[in-house]
Amino acid sequence: MVTIRIDQLRKAYGGVVAVAGMNLDVVSGCIHAIVGENGAGKSTLMKALAGAVRPDSGTIALDGKVVDLSSARAAREQGIGIVYQELSIFPDRPVLANLFVNCEPTRFGLVTRREMERRARPVLDRLGLDVDLDIPVGRVSIAERQLIELARVLLERSEVLILDEPNSALNDRETQRLFSILRELAAEGITVLYVSHRLEEVFEIADRVTVMRDGREILTNDTALLTIAEVVEAMVGTKHEELFPARTGVVDDDAPALVVRNLTVGAGLVDVSLEARPGEIVGLAGLAGAGVALLLGALFGTRRASAGTVRYPDGGPLPSSPTRAARRRVSLVPADRHTQGLMLDRSIASNVVQVAVGALRSANPWLSGRAAADVADRQIGRLGIKTAGPSARVAELSGGNQQKVVLAKWLEVSPTVVLLDDPTRGVDVGAKHEIYALVRQLADSGRIVLLRSTELPEIVGLADRILVFYRGRLAVECRGGDVDASDLLRAVNTGVLN
Repeated sequence: MVTIRIDQLRKAYGGVVAVAGMNLDVVSGCIHAIVGENGAGKSTLMKALAGAVRPDSGTIALDGKVVDLSSARAAREQGIGIVYQELSIFPDRPVLANLFVNCEPTRFGLVTRREMERRARPVLDRLGLDVDLDIPVGRVSIAERQLIELARVLLERSEVLILDEPNSALNDRETQRLFSILRELAAEGITVLYVSHRLEEVFEIADRVTVMRDGREILTNDTALLTIAEVVEAMVGTKHEELFPARTGVVDDDAPALVVRNLTVGAGLVDVSLEARPGEIVGLAGLAGAGVALLLGALFGTRRASAGTVRYPDGGPLPSSPTRAARRRVSLVPADRHTQGLMLDRSIASNVVQVAVGALRSANPWLSGRAAADVADRQIGRLGIKTAGPSARVAELSGGNQQKVVLAKWLEVSPTVVLLDDPTRGVDVGAKHEIYALVRQLADSGRIVLLRSTELPEIVGLADRILVFYRGRLAVECRGGDVDASDLLRAVNTGVLN
């Protein structure tokens, strides 16, 4: 039975058409994924369903009846709940208050805390969320905030649940717990609309997939009848294998290399030896806790080595801090760009010059606004950052363009060693294609590139050489073109390449 029917929905912002005649049927009790590049219209469509955006034309029907979702309250009254990627919680209010925003249970006209706790506890237990209900939400982790937001929507007893990148801050264990809960909810008849960039996870959790491009439905089918490659091609109009730039094979064996010998970092990375040469992209694969994060941390000066030696192309040892790493032209693009890579409330110009001004002795600490804008303009053109200009706030950019700003600020120090930790996390397929090309350009220009990614096809498609870490040790080394993602999956789970 069709729960949601969208017919010829259209929404424009000025001269920009965000949703252009969108049609969609969603079956009751189905986990239905909506995928597409940034700008494809996904967010606008979800906001229209949640009552946050009013369409210009077209209709939305629930259980066969056309409804007017003119406000968020109207959508909630129709049983539609949404968890936005940018969480809508109140950081200064307690956890319990955030679970019952504008819907607090009352007794004799007074809010009853006992009833709030009684209703909240089973939902929190179901999510595996053990948190003090009296502390401000701003004091809990990002992952816990995401689960609190989900708990709030579940407490509203929504019949249609919209999730926009719901696990962007969750680890693997928390993600699997979320997926288990979503399957239980679907089995109970709740309809789930799941928006995500992570296609591997979409194929794991979704029953059906709809691909949007240019505000329209391009493809809808059962997940079991599709492949990731087919979905990617529908999203960008390009075959999956064409997303990755060709390997050039230009490695300078005579230039100084990055040489690691018997490196140990605590108990999590033990006796690791490797070499990486200019012109080479070395892929680092491994499960969480396998030691890859510790290796990158040691190379960038955020973790202390217990034993072993490292020699950089400049002949020096391990840096004692990130600032010293930057001064020696060692860069790290972190996995979490929001908390570690960017100043979201500052301009592109401020972000781009941040490392050069703060770390390089030769940089002018009193760089003028005009000079900073000129630097940013150069990087905007070089990396193809889509923005209104260098004064634009980074928070206003798409995920892909934000990641390009992170790359831009490190390019300003002309790095010789580039450490990339999940550089396309939370980025749509089209922006990934552009970032892949930039990574290849970095290697081709003589940089040493170490690439860690949670997406195994990304390592296979980009890396010239792949190192697999297993339980803290380097277990497998192979050429990038000699394995596929399934081979690599077996290797990261067993430590053996079959």
